[in-house]
Order: sequence, then C-alpha cells, then structure tokens
Amino acid sequence: MTQVTNTVRFVLDGQIVEAQGARRTTTVLDYLREQLHRTGTKEGCAEGDCGACVVMVGELNAAGTGVDYVATNACIQLLPSLDGKSIKTVESLKKADGTLHPLQDEMVKCHGSQCGFCTPGIVMSLVNLVQTNTSPVRQEITDALSGNLCRCTGYAPIIDAAAKACEKKAALKVDDSADLPLLKEIKRASTPTMSLEGDIIVQPVVRTRKGNEFVSPATLAEVADYLVKHPTTTLLAGSTEIGLQVNKQFARPDHIMYLGNVKELRQVAETDKVWRIGAAVSLTQVEALVSKAYPDFAEVLRRFGSPPIRSTATLAGNIANGSPIGDSMPCLLALGANLVLRRGEKTRNVLLENFYTGMKKSVLEAGEFIEAVELPKPVAGQVFRAHKVSKRFEQDISATCAAISYTLKGGKLAGVKLAYNGLSPFPARAPKLEAVLEGKSPADVKAADLDAVIASSFTARDGLRATWAYRALVARNLALEFIEEQKEVA
Repeated sequence: MTQVTNTVRFVLDGQIVEAQGARRTTTVLDYLREQLHRTGTKEGCAEGDCGACVVMVGELNAAGTGVDYVATNACIQLLPSLDGKSIKTVESLKKADGTLHPLQDEMVKCHGSQCGFCTPGIVMSLVNLVQTNTSPVRQEITDALSGNLCRCTGYAPIIDAAAKACEKKAALKVDDSADLPLLKEIKRASTPTMSLEGDIIVQPVVRTRKGNEFVSPATLAEVADYLVKHPTTTLLAGSTEIGLQVNKQFARPDHIMYLGNVKELRQVAETDKVWRIGAAVSLTQVEALVSKAYPDFAEVLRRFGSPPIRSTATLAGNIANGSPIGDSMPCLLALGANLVLRRGEKTRNVLLENFYTGMKKSVLEAGEFIEAVELPKPVAGQVFRAHKVSKRFEQDISATCAAISYTLKGGKLAGVKLAYNGLSPFPARAPKLEAVLEGKSPADVKAADLDAVIASSFTARDGLRATWAYRALVARNLALEFIEEQKEVA
C-alpha cells in the first residue's frame, strides 16, 4: 500500500489510473471525458437529475474478496473522492472478444434506444442493479431506472430488455477479478499519519500552490483535528449539494474534506431504544434500516431521489444542508431525533427540533460537525405517518412534506409530534397544531380549527413550487389524513 501526494489514484478496468495535476473540483465526468476520452458517459443536466452520466464506483468489500458497487452520477462527484476506489463506465462492459453485455444486447433486440444519448446511463443503472439482484421484479427495474430520463424511446422496451436479460442469467456481473489486487495496492491508509511530536497530520489527496487542499481522512480523530485547525472546511459526503455548487455556481472551496472513507461515520449502531446512524451513512442504508419500523419514512426516502442520489447522499448531509424543503427532517422531527455534534474531542447532544436557528442556519459552532443521528425506535402503540406532496410524484422537490407521531390513550391522541417542511424558513415542528390535536379523539378534530392554527403559526409565503394557499390546505389535509384511520378504529 502506497500513497502518492497530489495524485488521485483509482482502478479502471484492470489498470491503475494516476490523475495528476487535476483541479480539486474536477468532476469525475469531466475527467472521464476530457482526459480518458471515455465519451460514452454523457453530460445532460450537470446536477444529478437526468442519469446520462451514471457510472459504477466500487470499493473493496469488508473481507477484501470482492468489490461493492454503487451507481453514481459522475457529473456531481469530485474526482479526488475516487482515490483508492475503482470505476466502471459503459466502455467497461465490452468483452475482450468485442461482444456486448447481455443488457446491451437485449437493448438492441428490444429497440430500447433511439437517439442514444441517454442509453449509456440507462445501461449502467441496470448493470449496477444486477450486480446484487439478478432476478429483479418489474418494480425493482423501474426503481433502478427512476433516475434516468429518456425523452424519445419510452420506457417499455427498456424495461423489457432488462427483464429478458435477467431471464438468461448469463454473465450479468462485471468481471472485476483484475481490479482486486490493484484496489488492495492503492487502498488508502486506515490509520492517521503522526508527527514526531505525536500530532495528527492529515495527508492531502490534492494540494494547490496556494495551500488549498482536498483531504480524505480515514478516522474520526482526523476529521475532528482538521476541522479545529480549518473550521471553514467544506465537508463532502454524497456531493449532491456541493456538486451543484461547483457546476452551477463555480464554487471553489479553499479546503474540502471527504468523509466517505471514515469508518466510524459509516456505521450504524443500535440499542434497545435507538439507532445511532453515522454521518456518512447513505440514504439507501437508512431506507433499508427503517423500512419495517417506519414504512412511511422509507417511502419518503425512496422518493427523495434516484438510486444514484440515494446511494451517495447522507442523512446527516440532508440535515446539515438545512434546506427549508429538506425531505428527511419532518420525519426525524416527528420521531424526536437527536444529533450528536462534535468539536475536537468534545461532543454534545442537540435535539433536531433545536438545531435550526434560521434559513440554512444552525447551532453548529466553528469547527463542529454532525457525528451521528440518533433515531428512536418505535414504542408499543406508536403511530407514525408521513407523506410528501410534490408536483411530480417521483423525485421532485417538495411542496410540503408532513410527518406525525402519536399514540392513542383511551381513544384520544397523546404525545403528538407533528412536523412540516416548506411552511417556514426551516423544517420545524408545529406546536400550536400539536396542541389542537393533543387530548382530542380523532373524530373531534375539525378542519376549521386546524386552518385557524395554521394561519397563526406560519407566515404566508408563495413559492416556486406552490402558493401559500395550496401549502396551507395540504398541511391541514395531511394532518386530517394522518389521524383519519384512527376514527374507524375508535
């Protein structure tokens, strides 16, 4: 195992690629197309929406015996985050004898491509699916394709091609046997570098002449130490926000820290009462974690974005971003989530409901970061409901998302926690609405009472996604819908 300063090293089809002299904010897409001439990977939107740029990014599995892949939008991933990993593009699918991958072959036979611009991304999304699921049902195929826009073919022949390729069961998995020893060779250090005085030295992946850096630490101690020394560092996890800032606003942060290699931040621990979700745990992992306990939460996460977005975006990143229409926060607020914040060696606990102080503002201090999210497990008799309303049902920005948690005691609502996004400068609980619901039987809750409280609780604001009148009506109707089922039970 070696480490080359100022060089990004990754494996591509049985060879180590050493990217030297690349800008810290160079995207994976730009490097593939402009330096490696892998032009099968396309740029459509440059913001992770269209899927034309989908590639597979791989890491050694825990046992070191194989490669775990995630479908990734190359347009918003920064090149230095590939250091120590591998990548597969649509060109990687071509076999030595020139034959196509079974999915490509069936795409041809089923006429799944017309203009062809989006086809490589579609193929890569499907190939990624069959690395872990060689017998997908139709719903799993369509979900895998949900981040790929095709404007001319229509999806029926594409879905048919995927189904027929999987029926054959032949050579669906990519051959990465040549990549394994190379991934072990370029594997990043799992322990920090120490000075002669015993101080942590975080080695940069890329450093400019001006001293600006892209660092990729492996331990929590390195993260905490670096942020104390460089409190204005931009934290990078899924790059679903920072990638947009780089592409659309031409942002060039002085210091960037990638958290994807920090083992402690990628773990989920649990007790009898809570799940402790590390800050670098992806939304895909969280979705699987809560699917049985909180199916409505899992569905909100499924609609959060496409598989390439969910596989890289993190729960802590969604929280830290602080968007007024962040989808995960209403669910977390209604469930009483707690944040573990860290600065240096000190940690503190802050309930999510006390985290935000304004639009995209929080209680985070300089050099402090979210270490983990503590999500309470359901208790006996607890009811949890959530729903997101958007112009487009799948993968669209919220008009509003609402979530509620309560129990029924003697036929009356108790312990009510109701939260929304889109109604205020940051996602928040609605204490006045909670007070109206608390202690009432579901049948006694009146729409007019909720309307009056909504009007007094929030400042009326029209937005690009919805007028205030619409949001207020949806907020009321969702609250009624969430308790409606209890009327029949009562």
